[in-house]
Amino acid sequence: MAPPDFTVFAIGQAGRLQYEAILLAASLRATNPDFSRLIVAEPQPGPLWREDPRMTEPARGLLQDLGATILPFENKTFGARYPYGNKIEALAALPDAPFLFLDTDTLVTGPLSSLTFDFARPSASMRRTGTWPATELYGPTPTEVWKSLYDRFGLDFASSLDPAQPKGYWQSYLYFNAGWFFHASPQVFGARFLQYATEIRDNRPAELVVQDLDPWLDQVALPLVIHAFGGGRPGPGLAGLDGAVTCHWRSLPLLYARESDSVVDLLEQIAAPHRVKRVLKDYDPFKRMLYQGKGTAARALFDRADLPRREQVIRNTLRREGLWFR
Repeated sequence: MAPPDFTVFAIGQAGRLQYEAILLAASLRATNPDFSRLIVAEPQPGPLWREDPRMTEPARGLLQDLGATILPFENKTFGARYPYGNKIEALAALPDAPFLFLDTDTLVTGPLSSLTFDFARPSASMRRTGTWPATELYGPTPTEVWKSLYDRFGLDFASSLDPAQPKGYWQSYLYFNAGWFFHASPQVFGARFLQYATEIRDNRPAELVVQDLDPWLDQVALPLVIHAFGGGRPGPGLAGLDGAVTCHWRSLPLLYARESDSVVDLLEQIAAPHRVKRVLKDYDPFKRMLYQGKGTAARALFDRADLPRREQVIRNTLRREGLWFR
């Protein structure tokens, strides 16, 4: 099959994200050798950063060796106070062509060509839990909270609901994990994303007064943007995202605890070359998990066929055994 005709982009910056970006780039190269349109967007120093957010030269060089293009962008709105906003502000710097955003803590595990995108109808990851809004005993209901946002931006709330879900249940609302999303135009999508996110942050409806927006702001604004462009929940052609084509692993201890043997094998394969190992060992959690056997020890604690239902139980077990590294 022909290589996909779109750009994959992620955020790379000093600290953990640059090392995660290396694993993302290495996995993409291993599983999609003909794909050559990976952009790692890098925030630049400025008044919104207390420290230089740029990646180290070894990390930048390795990413470029792995086929990534490093694209600088300027923070005008978020920066250090809300680094999750990087995925919003970076969109303005991208070439104006169809794009797929991936969080850096993602491995590409299968062919992107197996996915069926309709870039005119944006969507995002459904690998989420009911993290927002919080249900207040005497406050507005989740329905009232979400409706206030749709009303604020002149959007039809009723058409966003999933009629297959019980009324008022959190999964009835259009709510995504922002670990991946896509659209035909990063400029158009990014401008709307920035507009909605800043309006919610700076002029929230009364129904949101008691709601926490940090770190949820991007995930609150994202479904509104997707709905505004005629998008919605992903269809079966995108089942490979968070499935056979990508793995949003979130932390290496969780990856080792619960992901499949094929995902672990891919991770260890791409982390093994000396040029990769030399850079990843600079980040202590990766050094311990990947190269000092802590990942293997974490994996031995769990039966993938009978994992605890609650992620917090997995986390607590890893912490108790001294195997939680982030």
